Amino acid sequence: VIPRLLVEKEKEHRGLTQLIEVETMHERKRTMADLADAFIALPGGIGTIEEIIEMFTWQQLGYHQKAVALLNVSGYFDPLLRLLEDMETNGFLLKQHHDALLVSDTVEDLLNTMTWFPTRSGPGKWL
Repeated sequence: VIPRLLVEKEKEHRGLTQLIEVETMHERKRTMADLADAFIALPGGIGTIEEIIEMFTWQQLGYHQKAVALLNVSGYFDPLLRLLEDMETNGFLLKQHHDALLVSDTVEDLLNTMTWFPTRSGPGKWL
C-alpha cells in the first residue's frame, strides 16, 4: 500500500503480486490496518515507530483487536521499551495495555507468542 506521491517519485516496488495506490499516508495506514491480521515492527526509521505506535494506540482504544509486536533485533527497541516502562510508572500507560505489546528478539518466539494473542471484544478502556 503506497501513497501516489511515492509512486510519482518512483519509490514503488513493481515486483509485488499486488500494489495498492492510495492518496494519503492516512489512507495507507487505514488500508494496511484493514488488510492486516497483526502488526509487527522491525527495526526501522521514524515512520516505522510512528506506524507501530499508532496501531498500538488503536488497539488500546479498541479500534482493532489484533496483535501489535516489536521484533527487538539486537536490542534496537530497548530505548522505546524504557520509555513505555516510564510511561506506565508515571501513570500514562495502563499495565494491561503495556502488557499487550508483544516483544521478542527472535522471529520464531514472536510468531509463537502472536499465535496465542487473546483478542478483546468490545471497546478498549484507556482511562
